[in-house]
Amino acid sequence: MRHRLEGLVAAVHSPFDAQGSLNPQAVEAQAARLLSSGVAAAFVCGTTGESSSLSMGERIALTDAWARVAKGTTLKIVAHVGTTCQTDAIALARAARKSGAHALSAVAPSYLKPASVDDLIGFLAPVAAAAHDLPFYFYDIPALTGVSLGMVPFLDKAPSQIPQLAGIKYTNPDLPQLLECLTHSSGSFDILFGIDEALLPSLALGIRGAVGSSYNFAAPIYNRLIAAFRKGDLAAARLEQERSVRIIRLLARHGYMAAAKHVMDLLGAPVGTVRPPLRPLDAEAKAGIERELRETDLWTAIQA
Repeated sequence: MRHRLEGLVAAVHSPFDAQGSLNPQAVEAQAARLLSSGVAAAFVCGTTGESSSLSMGERIALTDAWARVAKGTTLKIVAHVGTTCQTDAIALARAARKSGAHALSAVAPSYLKPASVDDLIGFLAPVAAAAHDLPFYFYDIPALTGVSLGMVPFLDKAPSQIPQLAGIKYTNPDLPQLLECLTHSSGSFDILFGIDEALLPSLALGIRGAVGSSYNFAAPIYNRLIAAFRKGDLAAARLEQERSVRIIRLLARHGYMAAAKHVMDLLGAPVGTVRPPLRPLDAEAKAGIERELRETDLWTAIQA
């Protein structure tokens, strides 16, 4: 095993102030929330972090802030450096290594797309190389990138050109392929599952680490789910998974990203609102989310 991340990896929000500017000072409270709720690592500047709405300078500053706050703690930092421009991704990778990140990740370019696994590897290899020996994870999220390539052929071919390849951040509903990736090369790759609402079935297939946005505010639910699964108490594990589905569906009704950020505010780790083209919540939506959380078992369930 080249590298392994176990447990929950929170895909963290990028914090903004009231004017919509990046607010790195908020990272300290975010990290404290993660540490107090048993999260193992932070995935910085990913989808949840609205990376496509951040400038290069903002992404570097935010990764620096997370690395600085996490130093001396158990929290690991995975820096997402993916973008549509290879030159920019290379620069972000270099900066992430300099900041002290523990690992890198990158999505496929999503405007001019790689047509084959070989094209994808050709794009990613210089990015991974720019950070020298840092473990590298390909971030497979075909629903957003529009790039749907076989991950088994990727694992077959990539190591010869990406020796830093640790594995895949697998945000892909294809569970048979997930199993193939987990068992590839006698399980030597670290496959991190990225669909929070289906964590339980992924554990049954052999997942040991997972990356998700709801781990920012609902990690206690998932930690109980994992503990119940390991004890063989599937009824308790299903109960926690059902809670996670309910909270995600509740937030999705109001616009998931903005609603999830509002929950962080309610928990005392404010991260501001979202950037365009995402729509911020109005006062009625905020009140409705808080009311639904507090009037059900969900508010108690997400407390660390």
